[in-house]
Amino acid sequence: MKVLMLNGSTRKNGNTRAVLDQMVEILSAQGLETEIFWVGNEPIRDCTGCGTCKKTRNNTCVFKDDYINDLIAKCQAADGFVFGTPVYYSHPSGALLSVLNRMYYAGGNVLRGKPGCSFAVARRGGTSLALQVLNQYFLYNEMPLVSGSYWAMLHGARPEEVFQDVEGMQTIRNMTRNLAHVMKSLKLAGENGLEKPENEYGARTNFIR
Repeated sequence: MKVLMLNGSTRKNGNTRAVLDQMVEILSAQGLETEIFWVGNEPIRDCTGCGTCKKTRNNTCVFKDDYINDLIAKCQAADGFVFGTPVYYSHPSGALLSVLNRMYYAGGNVLRGKPGCSFAVARRGGTSLALQVLNQYFLYNEMPLVSGSYWAMLHGARPEEVFQDVEGMQTIRNMTRNLAHVMKSLKLAGENGLEKPENEYGARTNFIR
C-alpha cells in the first residue's frame, strides 16, 4: 500500500518537508510505501474551467505542458494521501491550491474513496483557515478524512522550530498512525467483501434561475 504526500511549499526543504519526513518514518514502520511530491516553485496554471475533462472523462487535464497528468497517474496508484502546506495569508500556498483544483477536477475519480489527511505550518497564525481549505478536498470527494488528537497545525519559522511544537508534533504522529490504520482497515474490508456503497451522482441544483 502506498501513501502519496504533497509538499505544498515553494521551499523544497522547509517546514512542510520536515514534517512530511517525520510522517514517512512512521508510515514506513507501519509497512507502507511513501512518495513525497513537491509542487515546485515555478508558475503553474490553475483550472480554467474549460470542462474538457468532463467531456473526455479519461482522468486527464487538457493542458499537458506541466506535471498534472503525471500527478493524477500517481494518485491512481496511491491508496492514501497527505497534503501539507505553509500558511500564506491564512490560506494554503497558491501553488498547492492550483494543483489540487486541477487534480481533483480532472482526476477526482481516481481519488474517490481513498483516505487522507492534511496539515498546515505557520510562524504564528492562519493555520485554522488553511487547514479547513485543505480538508474540504477530502470531504467533497467521499474520501475518509483522518484526524489526530488535535488540529493538525504546527508553528515555527524554520524547520528546526516546528519540532519544538511538542503538541503539534504529537498530533502529527497520532494522525499518521491513524492514517495507516484506516488504510489497512479499508483494505481488509475490501478483501472480505465489504465494498464502497453504490452512491448517486449527477444531480445539480441552481439556486438562482
